[in-house]
Amino acid sequence: MSNKKLHLDHKVHIKNKRATFDYEIMDRYTAGIVLVGSEIKSIRQGKAGLSDSYCFFVNGELWLKNMYVAEYFYATYNNHIERRDRKLLLSKKELAKIADAVKSPGVTIVPLLLFINDRGYAKLTIGIARGKKLYDKRASIKEREDKRALARVMKH
Repeated sequence: MSNKKLHLDHKVHIKNKRATFDYEIMDRYTAGIVLVGSEIKSIRQGKAGLSDSYCFFVNGELWLKNMYVAEYFYATYNNHIERRDRKLLLSKKELAKIADAVKSPGVTIVPLLLFINDRGYAKLTIGIARGKKLYDKRASIKEREDKRALARVMKH
């Protein structure tokens, strides 16, 4: 029974679809997240969202702001706050690299993917990103449409 439950957890992949459209991702890191019990249960049900969320440093620690995690239906009065700040867990070496990268202008940290790993822990893939200009976005759209057209032609 427990193996079956863990197998279902692997299907949780909550993506931030706007991130790759709005930003050029330069580097990626996988971080753990400090959660309470009702939050992990909601995430395992796939009831979370990364849109409009971002990461920031406070006293050398990396925090995630504005990530949506729906309230867990079966939780008691101790249910969590949906959009609270959550601490991200990374090694000191990784935190130092990220802090250095963010010091340059126009560079930010965006959450890309929330998933459950093999051991059942919630993990967040974050990216060091630089904002795209409007013409970069147009190029991304054109590239995507070209791929679709090519796939359509190859299909027939």
